[in-house]
Amino acid sequence: MTTMKKLYNIMMVAAMGFAVASCSDMLDTVPQGQFTEEQLDDKSVDGLVASAYAGLEAHFYGNNEAFAGPTTNWIFDVRSDDAYKGGGGTSMEENIHLLEVSEITSDNVSCLNKWQNNYYALSRVHSAMKAVQKASGVNNAEQILGELKTLRAWYYFDLIRIFKRIPYFTENEDPNTKTNDEYSREEIFSFIKKDLEEAAAVLPAQKASTGRITKTTAQAILAKVCAFTSDWEGVKANAGAVIASQQYSLYNNFGDMSKIAFNNGSESIFALQTSTASDNAHINWSNLLNCTYSDGNLYGQGDDFFYGSQNLVNAFRTDTRTGLPLLDGTFNDVNVTENYDGSIDPRLDFTVGRIGYPWRGHTYTQGWCRAYDVYGEYSNKKAWEAPENALAGVPWGCSSLNFIFIRYADILLLQAEALIETAAGTNAATDADLVEARKLINQVRERAANSIDGSYSPQDLDPSKADYYVGLYPEDHDGNLMWTKDYARRAVRMERRLELALEGNRWFDLVRWGEDYLVSTMNKYMTEEAKLRQYYDGRSVSANEIYLPVPLAEIDNSNGLYKQY
Repeated sequence: MTTMKKLYNIMMVAAMGFAVASCSDMLDTVPQGQFTEEQLDDKSVDGLVASAYAGLEAHFYGNNEAFAGPTTNWIFDVRSDDAYKGGGGTSMEENIHLLEVSEITSDNVSCLNKWQNNYYALSRVHSAMKAVQKASGVNNAEQILGELKTLRAWYYFDLIRIFKRIPYFTENEDPNTKTNDEYSREEIFSFIKKDLEEAAAVLPAQKASTGRITKTTAQAILAKVCAFTSDWEGVKANAGAVIASQQYSLYNNFGDMSKIAFNNGSESIFALQTSTASDNAHINWSNLLNCTYSDGNLYGQGDDFFYGSQNLVNAFRTDTRTGLPLLDGTFNDVNVTENYDGSIDPRLDFTVGRIGYPWRGHTYTQGWCRAYDVYGEYSNKKAWEAPENALAGVPWGCSSLNFIFIRYADILLLQAEALIETAAGTNAATDADLVEARKLINQVRERAANSIDGSYSPQDLDPSKADYYVGLYPEDHDGNLMWTKDYARRAVRMERRLELALEGNRWFDLVRWGEDYLVSTMNKYMTEEAKLRQYYDGRSVSANEIYLPVPLAEIDNSNGLYKQY
């Protein structure tokens, strides 16, 4: 691993890097280095802005960002009840294994990489901001600053939801003087919200070019920030604005998110733009390690990290009578295996591989599992194009398929959650917000139900092999009021798990649902999974392990500026 630089040096690095390539003019812009004020013009500023966007790629350690602080945040799904680390065994990339079993230390290299990648990205944002502010005659300067404020908010949001205390500074402040206790977490969240509010006020409603940040992008990010801070009125205002814009809609089939043809489609709100141009410099390297192993006879072998947990797979079980999730906690009483004959949500087989089931038009076998005895069979199936679409000379999985940070289903479910949390009544019979929340959740579930069609068999689904059944939440159940506030809360939380599985959201959802909820959920999970995965035996999660510590290397190199909490 490359020797890590001190943060105060990182922050002074010139905004050099790679542009996020796509079909748009802006994102094809070659990034630039530092300029004198006399050299600043539209072209040079565009280069610096492209460099700021490129921070989303995390290309700071070459093409190994899947280990070095991945943009996909898959290592945090591994911290949750949704995923196992995968790979060749527990000793392979042990730093990620230690996060999985909640053995949290300040010298974990994955923590350090995530910290440094975000601060590298912030250095680029701040260099671009200063250039825009200094340059005369830059077209749409206010809008460009809005894009940069949105990017800054995103990078800081990623940091503050991972680490307990971080240094915060703006483009005109000297990072060499900043401590990580100058501002509280609450104050940093307020700065993030302010950036996004200011950005939304000046950004255009429509994209100037593919991949550019718009007003609704800022509002969608702000909705997620508000949800993380339990600011439910803020969620309703911003998620509601995204929905009201009518710019987005759910794809007809759940599996369309994993098809290049749907890049920047109607469901994509904020995405990492990828491309096969420029000698594959901008393919989705963040997914490199997560490509399934295969049996050695088909399109090469991936590293096979990032497996769905048995608990996650079991969560897709549905009631054979209603097609609804098992919200009473009994979903994990039975393991969904190859021979499971109960009803399941079809999103399961869009999410993970199951032995004997279709995988992008091929049959998934045990030979595709690199360490079957350790991690089982449920390779991550999301975000992969078909193997025959793999690029020559790189592992399967490295394609021009965008990685979506925020999609429309996420926003619909956040809005539903906010309506539930702020509902004045206790059931749908007396509260219109609970009624509206049910409609939003059912909108997502209806898409899941409609994803069972002939075009996905045998490409992704084979209805002859599984009893796919997704029902909608009714107004009542067995003559009794069903849609109470408590039941609705459990429903939306389960829906987020099923819909957004293995997309980097689960751990952060658990965090924002509260310390007690996370600790009890994770400890129950580890106890139950230990029956299948020996490495969970005796493991547990405590409240002081929820947020990662400040990386030890950063404390050592801060000249006393940083403290551990």
